[in-house]
Amino acid sequence: MAERIRRSGARRPARGRRLGPAPARGCANFCVGTRTALFGSFLLATTALAGTPASADGWSIAMGAAEALWPVIALSACAVVGLVALRSRRVAADLGARMDKAEAEARDAGAAAARARAEAHAARSLLTAGAPAFMTWSGRTLPVDVHGATPEAFRASLGAASAALDRALEQLRREDGTVSQLVDTPAGPARLEGHSLGGAGVLLLRPADAVDTAAKADAVDFAEAERMAHGLAAALDAAAAPAWLRRPDGTLVYVNPAFATAVGAPSAAEARAAGLDLLDTRIRSAALTAEGAAGTFRQRVKAVASGQRRQMDVVEVAGPFGTAGIAIDVTGEDVAKAETARTVAAHQRTLDQLTTAVAIFGADERLVFHNAAYERLFDLAPGLLDQRPPENEILEDLRRRRKVPEQADFRAWRAQLREAYRAIEPVNDWWHLPGGQMLRVVITPNAEGGITYLFDDLSEHLALESRYNSLIRIQGETLDGLAEAVAVFGADGRLNLYNQAFLALWSLDAQAMGDKPHVDAVAAMCRPLYGETAAFSRIRQAVTAIGPREVMTLRIERPDGRVLDGATQPLPDGGTMVTFRDVTDSVKVERALTERAEALEAADKLKNAFVGHVSYHLRTPLNTLMGYADMLREGLAGPLNDRQRDYLDHMRQSSDLLRALIDDILDLATIDAGAMELDLTEVDVRELVLSVAEAVRDSVDEARLSLAVNIDPAAGVFVADARRLRQILFNLLSNAIAVSPEGATVTLGAARRDGALVFTVRDEGPGVPAEVKETLFDRFESRSAGPRHRGVGLGLAIVRSFVSLHGGSVTVGPASATRGTLATCIFPLEGERRREAAE
Repeated sequence: MAERIRRSGARRPARGRRLGPAPARGCANFCVGTRTALFGSFLLATTALAGTPASADGWSIAMGAAEALWPVIALSACAVVGLVALRSRRVAADLGARMDKAEAEARDAGAAAARARAEAHAARSLLTAGAPAFMTWSGRTLPVDVHGATPEAFRASLGAASAALDRALEQLRREDGTVSQLVDTPAGPARLEGHSLGGAGVLLLRPADAVDTAAKADAVDFAEAERMAHGLAAALDAAAAPAWLRRPDGTLVYVNPAFATAVGAPSAAEARAAGLDLLDTRIRSAALTAEGAAGTFRQRVKAVASGQRRQMDVVEVAGPFGTAGIAIDVTGEDVAKAETARTVAAHQRTLDQLTTAVAIFGADERLVFHNAAYERLFDLAPGLLDQRPPENEILEDLRRRRKVPEQADFRAWRAQLREAYRAIEPVNDWWHLPGGQMLRVVITPNAEGGITYLFDDLSEHLALESRYNSLIRIQGETLDGLAEAVAVFGADGRLNLYNQAFLALWSLDAQAMGDKPHVDAVAAMCRPLYGETAAFSRIRQAVTAIGPREVMTLRIERPDGRVLDGATQPLPDGGTMVTFRDVTDSVKVERALTERAEALEAADKLKNAFVGHVSYHLRTPLNTLMGYADMLREGLAGPLNDRQRDYLDHMRQSSDLLRALIDDILDLATIDAGAMELDLTEVDVRELVLSVAEAVRDSVDEARLSLAVNIDPAAGVFVADARRLRQILFNLLSNAIAVSPEGATVTLGAARRDGALVFTVRDEGPGVPAEVKETLFDRFESRSAGPRHRGVGLGLAIVRSFVSLHGGSVTVGPASATRGTLATCIFPLEGERRREAAE
């Protein structure tokens, strides 16, 4: 700044110098005089305003006059010069007259400039009156002129106060305003005063002695006010609430950083320069209306701060200084209030879900809140409770309906209840109601006054407790009556329950069990009987397991020969029930039966092996014998007589019977081995029946019997093994022929009914005796076949096995009430057929 400050006399032109021809010299003198007059007027206005720092209006008028005078004079001079030049070209005669006029005007301008210099000198004299020096500048970027002393002497006179001078000069050149400050200089106290307007300004230093007593008092008050203003500004700058100050015309003078942040401005200066506002137009209009009526505007409004919609309490005060305001963000308060309301409502809904009756009375002993359980417990009318009745009224209503305990002195009992309003600790009581209800009552004093009643209906609880104790006794007696040994271990592994069978099984002492020993201690007590097996280790693992628990079974064979079946059962409460059952006798029987079954299985295997070997070794020589017999009958060994031919016929017949028997034995062996499979094809029922009837025709004729065949026209075809069907029907017909008397009729039938194909063989023999009915289909159960022959007992067994392989069934029963036998074979037409042998 020191480089910009210079002496005002350095710019003065040299005296007596000619500036050019008369007209031009007149114009130049006119312009110089005009500028001098304007500057002098400015100094005079500044001098006039120096004594009144608050007179901003006078300062404005002086500066306005200076600014208005200079353009008018300058434009006039230019117009004159232009007219002179123009007229000199057109009219040469008028040039001299106009030049004379211009010279006269120049002389007037010189006189005006002289007057302006005189006025400027007078202004400087006034400003320096009582002041050693002062500074002036005519623009924010123009140099600062020092008057009355050199810049070095001026700063030396200030001493340490030169820093205050620099701050005041910077403030006035930065923005319009006034400065009045007491400073300490080497010469004594002095006042630093300055004014700036429109970029121009003056700053002077007056001795404090020149200020009168009233001015000193004003200076002290002003300094105090200045310190207060600085303190308030610092506090507002640090505050989180936006604050602002406006001039009477509405222009922002001050905003704090919080205001700049709220309106989205980078800084307070930029927010002030841009004229940003936190409140919208509607709110500003309401604020102006309120301030015009009462001087203060207070209202909770919605505003956008930092890009978010916020709730704010705005306070704005109007006065001669303009308007000052602050906006406090209460969004969090509103949110907290809403959250509190929601919490209270949630608590009320929660209390309504409780089975405990809750009633809250205020300090005035009137009902404040009650839940639904309170209303249900005492059967109170909702209309009565909604009126917030006093406690006395509710108690009177309950007494009238016998909902409170019977009292000899009800008033004294009620007065005792009212003592809870002055109590400090909760009061616990029991109400025995006339209807048999038992209520547990807790009366809790509230911090803000009033009390809270909690009512628990324990009638059902007491009844359940009584029933529970009864059940426990019944359970103990029931466990003692069980034959099984039972022990219940808790979640902590200790023995909680046991029966007498458990003590007897392990030879334990009831006194030792009374201390609830751990499972490890119980295992140690039982070890002499179970030895060193790992059974109790498994039980301990099941009892003390933390993870998923499952049912476990185990068997213990004690050294004394007893066999126990043990099991562990997890219980819902985390405990484990362990049971032991003495299965010694059952195990002995089981082992005996197992040994017998194994012997029978071995015998059956031996039988099957025997049948297979015998059948194979019989069939081979039989085929050889039958072959040689056929060769003899054909005459290959020579001619045969009739007797020899009869012998060969009997030999052939016996060989056929023996071969059929061997085939049956082989078939049964195959079925028993599970190797029998059916060759399923479509079988024509009519053709099958007729072929079987033709096969037994010789046997029927030899027995002097009649054979009747009944075939249902709808029999059609079905899927079966044709060879096994022929074998089934052949065996049934052979049995029927064997038991039928001479002249009787054997009937073979086939019919389709109820989704099945039914074959029947009927004879007129003596029927099936009752004593052989149960063993009719057993193997090698031979029964008398009448006078003809006695079979080996394999025919019906073969029939049942083959029918079962087809998925069907066979029955043999009486044909009529008097005589005869009816064999029925049923073959299902649908469904899966069995491929395995029937036993």
